[in-house]
Amino acid sequence: MRRGAGRALIGIAISVVALALVVRSVDIGATWQAIRSANPEWLLLLLLFVVGDVVLRAVRWRVLLGPIANVSLGTTAGSLLVGYLANNVLPARLGEVVRSHHLGERTQVSRSTILGTIVVERVVDTAVVVVIAAIAILVLSVRGVVASAVMVGVALTGLLVVAIAVGMVAHRLPGANRLTTWVGQWPQVHGALVRLRAGLSIVRDVPTMAAAIVLSIGSWSLTVLAFAAAAQAVGIEPTIGQAALLAAGTNLATAVPAAPGYVGTFELAAVTIATSVGIGRAPALAFAVLVHAATLLLTSIGGAVVLVVGARRRVPPAGEPAEAEADA
Repeated sequence: MRRGAGRALIGIAISVVALALVVRSVDIGATWQAIRSANPEWLLLLLLFVVGDVVLRAVRWRVLLGPIANVSLGTTAGSLLVGYLANNVLPARLGEVVRSHHLGERTQVSRSTILGTIVVERVVDTAVVVVIAAIAILVLSVRGVVASAVMVGVALTGLLVVAIAVGMVAHRLPGANRLTTWVGQWPQVHGALVRLRAGLSIVRDVPTMAAAIVLSIGSWSLTVLAFAAAAQAVGIEPTIGQAALLAAGTNLATAVPAAPGYVGTFELAAVTIATSVGIGRAPALAFAVLVHAATLLLTSIGGAVVLVVGARRRVPPAGEPAEAEADA
C-alpha cells in the first residue's frame, strides 16, 4: 500500500515539474488564444479520428482474445473503455488490471489469462510506435534528446520481447522444476502464473499476431491523423512525418511515471518534439492540449457510460424477486 502511494506521489511530482517546464517555456496566453479560435471542422475530424482509433484497438483486443475465447466486440470495447477510464484517474497504468478484471467478470475467462493478452497487446503497441518514431526521425533528420528518447524506446521494446520469450520458455530453463516446486507452496500464485502464461501463448498464433500488427498500424495511423487534424485546427500544417513523430513521441513519454492521465509529461513531450521539427511552442502546446483533452474526454465518458449501464443491468426492477436477477 505504501509502495503504491509512493509511486503515485512520484508520478504527481514528475507531472508538476513537467507542467512547470511547459509553463516557463511557452506563451500560455497565445496558447489559450489558439485553442479558443480553433477551427470546429478540424476539431470534429479530431474527435472522429480518436473514436476510430479506440474502435480499432477494441477490434485488435478481440482478435488477441480469439484463440482463448469468443468475446463480442461490444463486450471487448466496453471493458477497454473501462480500462481507459481507470488509466485516466489512477496512476501506474492500473487501468490494464481493471479492464482484465472487468472483462473477466463478464466472460468467466481467467483474469490472469486476459492480463496475458494485454501484455502481448502492449508489446505489439510499443513495437509499432517505436518503428513509427524511428522512421520519422530518419525522414526528418531529427537529432538530440528526441532521437535519444526513441532509441531508449527501441531498447525497451527489445527488453519487452525478451521478457515475453522468457515467460514462454521459463518452464524449460535450468532450475525451472525447483522454482515450480517453490512457487507451488502458494497454489493461488502458481495457478495465476499458469493462466498468465496461457494468455501470453497467443504469440505463437501467427495469423492472430499478424492481424494484431495490422490493426495496430491502422490505429496508430488514426492517431497520427488526429495530431494532424488538431494542428490544422490551430493553423499549423504539419507534414505526415511531423505528425507521426509527435504521435509516437508523446505516447512513448507516457512510459514515464506521471499523474493520472499522463498530465504534464504528454504536453512537455509534444512541445519538445514540435520544437525539434520547427513548430512553434505555443501552437504546439495548443494542439497537444486538444488531442489530450479529446482522448481523455471521449474515453472517460465511454468508460463511465459502460459502468453506469452495467450497474443498471445488475439491479433488478423494484418489486421483482432476487431470483430474477440470477436468471438474467
